[in-house]
Amino acid sequence: MATALIVIDVQKNILARPGGERPVVLDRFDAVRARIAGLVDAARHADAPVIFIQHDGAQGHRLETGLPGWEICEDLGRVSSDTVVRKAACDSFYETDLQSVLARQGITHLMIVGLMTQYCVDTTCRRAVSLGYDVTLVADGHTTGDSGVFTVEQLVEHHNALLDGFSAGAATISVMPAKDVTFVHNGAAA
Repeated sequence: MATALIVIDVQKNILARPGGERPVVLDRFDAVRARIAGLVDAARHADAPVIFIQHDGAQGHRLETGLPGWEICEDLGRVSSDTVVRKAACDSFYETDLQSVLARQGITHLMIVGLMTQYCVDTTCRRAVSLGYDVTLVADGHTTGDSGVFTVEQLVEHHNALLDGFSAGAATISVMPAKDVTFVHNGAAA
C-alpha cells in the first residue's frame, strides 16, 4: 500500500478573521503545524510523497491568491520537489489534478492533515474514500477556528469521532494520533 501525506491549506492567513481568534486557537495552530512538520520529515525518510494542497482565494478573501497570507507556512519543511495542488473549493479533488497526481505515483492510501477541520479536511476525507482511497486522518494533525457555535476543541473531537470508520465500499477512514503514524513506501518505513 503506497501512502502519500496530504497537507491541506496550512497557509499563513487560514485563521485570519475580523476580531481574531481565542489564544487557544492560535496555540493549537502552532502545535498542529509542528506535528505536521514532524510527519513531513517522517514521510521523507520513508520516501513517501508529500503533497501540499493550497487554497486559491478570490479577491478580498483571506487566502487571496498571490498575497502573502496565501503562502503555505514555511515551518512545514516544504521543498521544491513536493507537489503543490491548488484548489478553489473545500474538496481537494474538485476540479484539481490531485487524483491524477496520486494515480501517477500509485498511491492507494492517504495520510491527511491540515485545515479547516469541518470544511476542507472533512470534505477531502469523504471524497477520497468515495474514490477508493483508504484514508488515515491524523487526529491531532488538523485544526480549525471556533465556529461561533462550537469551539475548536469540540469541532476537532466531533470530526475525529464522526469520520473514524467512515467507509465507501472497501475504502475506509481511520483516525489515529500522530505518535502512532508510520509511513511505508517503496519498502522503507519511518
